[in-house]
Amino acid sequence: MEGDLLNLIKRGGNEFLEKSKDKEIYIVSHFDTDGITSAAIMINSLKRLDKKFSVKIVKSLDKEFIDKLPKNKLILFLDLASSSLDYISKSGFENVFVIDHHQIGKVPENIFVINSELYDGQKISASGLTYLFCRELDSKNKEFAKLAILGMIGDRLESEIDKLNNEILNDGDIKRKRGLLIYPSTRPLNRTLEFCSNPYIPNVTGNIKGVLELLRECGLNPLNGKYPSIIDLTDEEMQKLVTAIILRTSETKKKEILGDIFLIKLFNKLEDARELSAKINACSRFGESGVALQFCMEILNARKKVDLIHVKYKQGLIAGLKFATNTEKIQGKGYVIINGREEIKDVMAGTIASILSSSNVYEVGTVVIVLSYSEDKIKVSARVVGDNGRNLQKFLEQIVDVVGGEVGGHANAAGCNISIEKEEEFIELLKKNLEVELIRINSS
Repeated sequence: MEGDLLNLIKRGGNEFLEKSKDKEIYIVSHFDTDGITSAAIMINSLKRLDKKFSVKIVKSLDKEFIDKLPKNKLILFLDLASSSLDYISKSGFENVFVIDHHQIGKVPENIFVINSELYDGQKISASGLTYLFCRELDSKNKEFAKLAILGMIGDRLESEIDKLNNEILNDGDIKRKRGLLIYPSTRPLNRTLEFCSNPYIPNVTGNIKGVLELLRECGLNPLNGKYPSIIDLTDEEMQKLVTAIILRTSETKKKEILGDIFLIKLFNKLEDARELSAKINACSRFGESGVALQFCMEILNARKKVDLIHVKYKQGLIAGLKFATNTEKIQGKGYVIINGREEIKDVMAGTIASILSSSNVYEVGTVVIVLSYSEDKIKVSARVVGDNGRNLQKFLEQIVDVVGGEVGGHANAAGCNISIEKEEEFIELLKKNLEVELIRINSS
């Protein structure tokens, strides 16, 4: 199947070169790390070909946005559009290409689609597909393989590396090291542990006193005032640190926090790919996708901006996690509701819900819901601990049908926006419906 996908990419590259000869290209890409890195790979490749193009980074596609796209340009969607193919095909565009890896239905004849889901759902990021496509356009584009790896890590696909991803890793000259999966692995341990959110370590994350206590317990002391980094630890030191973290995170297992660390050279410095991915994501969360794009293209003045945004993001995240940990919660059997109000920033709600749902603080099957004020709206993010058959998107849809609002997401990770005036009614419906849902699951 890999061969079939590569053949499709090769054919797509040839067709793209032919159809873009006398056409300006309009790139539309998703705002997350995978979408940003996909756009950066494509921009660099088109610049090498001396093509005329423009770029738009978006959070999602809707009919209004699609209708406003120029009909006479070659439209290129990256990391999105697979769920909008039917509408796009009927919108009067002359040439459309889609490079994506999300779930997809029937492919219209007038759109050239490259999607790994069409080939037994191969686990490859949109940036990986974009890279393979651009490598077909010009073999010199191998230098952008490292961006595809950033996208892969942004979509958390590093644990499912197959032949195609290995090929990209080899093209990118990425350094790979086994170690503790807390990032950044290249920074002093005291700072890494203080801002560690995956896993979330109770009384350590966001707590410098707890960090220093853990490091003393492991016999890890500063040398000339500086603590070692994860990649500097000996095997014995690594084992002590892993044991100390497992003891503090109850059900966390050794295999869950040990794995491959990917080191990538950006701005001529070797960096932990997970931290680079987090920086790109932070920019998009704060509405600075353009800065993230410049960062991926190694434009110097973007580096300092990205670092400042990332610090702001980390501080907001730690503050939000502290509030979520210490605040009084609305709890029942099988659910916990955390009303963050103004204390949890709306751009952090989803991340905090994800961290708490994977932190082993709550039992498998628990629904974790975080609410956050966003001007005159409330942003709601829902996650489920483990996989117990609950469909959170459908669950939220039932409530929003009553109170009004918009719902999006997946079965085990969903969210909605509702009016702030509906807060009390929404919470009461949440509690009631969660209890009914639990009875239904337990009796099935």
